[in-house]
Amino acid sequence: MAGEQTWIAWFGAHPPVAWAIAVAVALAAVLVFWVWRKGRPFAPGDVFRASRLSKGNHLFPTQVLITPVSVVQYTPRWIGRQEETIHMAHLSSVKIDTGLLLSNLLIETSGGSDPIRCHGHHKGDANAMKQLIERYQTEYYRHPSAPAGPASSDR
Repeated sequence: MAGEQTWIAWFGAHPPVAWAIAVAVALAAVLVFWVWRKGRPFAPGDVFRASRLSKGNHLFPTQVLITPVSVVQYTPRWIGRQEETIHMAHLSSVKIDTGLLLSNLLIETSGGSDPIRCHGHHKGDANAMKQLIERYQTEYYRHPSAPAGPASSDR
């Protein structure tokens, strides 16, 4: 109890230092909250977040949302975000490069645009992402309202 009274008396005798410490603690709390908020899943559904241990994902891990109609890569930034969306009909292949702990995915398109590169996902997540994409592509092309392939336009 005597130690606590000493600290209170010291801060009472040095108000600028006490205010500086209080402001530093408040700023640190805001910073931690901001990083936590930016790292949460950005949408409901099948969202896969990269590991914070991988390069480029320490503060704001890249996230990938896979829906029945598209794949969205979401990269949060200090202010704003970067999103890239590719429709399921424009995906041509999914390549998984597996390392010792983490995997990288390369999702290529048939439309000529740049592929989506996903770095630092856990191996199980990488396999689940590939399986989801393959399942959704199969469902998309089996659906009666799916666009006809090039063979049907020749008739």
